[in-house]
Amino acid sequence: MTWPAGYARRVLAEVDSTNAEAARVARALSGPEWILALRQRAARGRRGRAWQMPPGNFAASLVLRPEGTAQMVALRSFVASLALFDALAEVSGSAAGLALKWPNDVLMNGGKLAGILLENLGGPGGHLVIGIGVNLIAAPAASDVEPGAVTPVSVLEQTGVRVTPERFLDALAAAYAGWEAQFRTHGFAPVQTAWLQRAARLGERVTARVGAQEITGTFETVDDDGHLVLKTPQGLRRIAAADVFF
Repeated sequence: MTWPAGYARRVLAEVDSTNAEAARVARALSGPEWILALRQRAARGRRGRAWQMPPGNFAASLVLRPEGTAQMVALRSFVASLALFDALAEVSGSAAGLALKWPNDVLMNGGKLAGILLENLGGPGGHLVIGIGVNLIAAPAASDVEPGAVTPVSVLEQTGVRVTPERFLDALAAAYAGWEAQFRTHGFAPVQTAWLQRAARLGERVTARVGAQEITGTFETVDDDGHLVLKTPQGLRRIAAADVFF
């Protein structure tokens, strides 16, 4: 597979976390760069949660310096989700069973396969780090995740396909470059449409947990700002950030 032009790549045997490494090196980079770690000692997920990484799983961060408003920058989570979907379909040989869970997870056969963590460095005009973790070989135990959360699964367990992190990075980087070009050229609309076509539980009842509040309703759409839109007995609710439970 051809590595996308304009994107650098570095592979580390071990690091605390790829997002932390990205923060350390961002200012010295001349352009977008993928950082892959074969082992992480202190991986993190959303809201500071620990991210389990058994040997052979995928952990990488993309560092880039995008232009535009903070809202436009944050929409890169949808770009990354689509790239993950396409890369997983390619390496596993099929898109069957894959779905995207708002705001930033990828599911396979209903189980959580991958997650995305966005971090901004330096405020407006600074760098964006897109951290990505994928259970290629093994999934954490169900007891290691939050009660009520989607059960973790792995590519190997679900498909029988064994993929190396380096091979997966090739597929992911190519897919991301394609969707990033679409986003830069045409804006969020085509990304939004493609994401909704792959969305998990669209048209079904879900629960969004915002702090201590839970909002249950029918998953209607994702709006032009990337917010989750739920139809509730009180009307439409637009939710900017939440944990979603099925």
